[in-house]
Amino acid sequence: MYQRNLSKIIEKELQEKEVLIIYGARQVGKTTILKNLLQDKESILLNCEKFSVSEILESKNLVRIKQLFGENKIVALDEAQKISKIGEVLKLIYDDETFHCKIIATGSSSFDLAGKIIEPLTGRNRKLKLYPISLSEIKGKDGWVWIEENLDSLLVFGQYPAVLMSAETRKEIVLDELASDYLYKDILAHERIRNPLLLRKLLKALALQVGSQVSVNELSGLLGIASQTVEKYLDLLEKNFVVYQLGTFSSNLRNELKKSRKYYFYDLGIRNALLNNFSPLSSRLDVGMLWENFCVNERMKINCANEIRVNYYFWRTYDGAEIDLIEESNGVLELFEFKWRLKSNVKIPVSFEGKYGRKEFKVISRENAYLLLE
Repeated sequence: MYQRNLSKIIEKELQEKEVLIIYGARQVGKTTILKNLLQDKESILLNCEKFSVSEILESKNLVRIKQLFGENKIVALDEAQKISKIGEVLKLIYDDETFHCKIIATGSSSFDLAGKIIEPLTGRNRKLKLYPISLSEIKGKDGWVWIEENLDSLLVFGQYPAVLMSAETRKEIVLDELASDYLYKDILAHERIRNPLLLRKLLKALALQVGSQVSVNELSGLLGIASQTVEKYLDLLEKNFVVYQLGTFSSNLRNELKKSRKYYFYDLGIRNALLNNFSPLSSRLDVGMLWENFCVNERMKINCANEIRVNYYFWRTYDGAEIDLIEESNGVLELFEFKWRLKSNVKIPVSFEGKYGRKEFKVISRENAYLLLE
């Protein structure tokens, strides 16, 4: 069992009145983390996919809802995005002074997409995101030596709990099921997308462009659909925790890219499943992009675990100078370059340093992957 970093943050939040929202992709461990945290507390975990639960909550009948909650001090609503107008339901409960319980809501797709929760709960909620298992969580369970010995496998099969705990011969099967769940249970079924084949083609195109600039117009031409439709699909993929984007860092220098973006996958196993490519790293041509995606993921996870608010960017100029990742926190910049094999001649681009000054700069490779946790 992995000790999730988010557990400590959730534990602190249990003392606060605000509705606690925990969101992340399916099978990432939201239900498990709640079961572990609540087992010794006066609590109840309600599955909102059950009709008996959803019918009572959607009725907005406070008497029935109180009967459902009982005398529990903590009420967790799992898969809360299944409840119609869940934001209004939670606001009703929160604002009624006769309720004396802490409410936790989890969702496998963004509440902005599925439940419109944020607007009704403005000033009444705290949002937390649960990622696939992080390097620091693996280190806590298995030690750094295990990571050194299995790093190649993490880049191929990813870090979903079910995948990490599966035998090597079962990992591909588990990932194929997870990839289907991503597409059909949340995005296609819920959003009624008319052409699932187009969505698959878009995902494969993104999988082949990890770490590269993505052009919506090029994707539009490739798929034969309007750029507005591409934008809609990209937005759905982000809100369902399949991919996320980085924008460019720029202060409007003439030769800086200003509106480009790059897309990464929350989990590399999903990315490789979409391409049906589980080949070992020794025979792959995409090791560089896998490593870059992996490193950006781990930086996001460690900052989240340490409750550090960070804005993430990449930087690139028209003449080819680039920085893979820029983290900005309270006006302070930290720069990262990701190279699968360590290269001693990697330096901050002169044009960047000339404009923004000398900054902390880390080159992270397989040989010094521990720097991802610092």
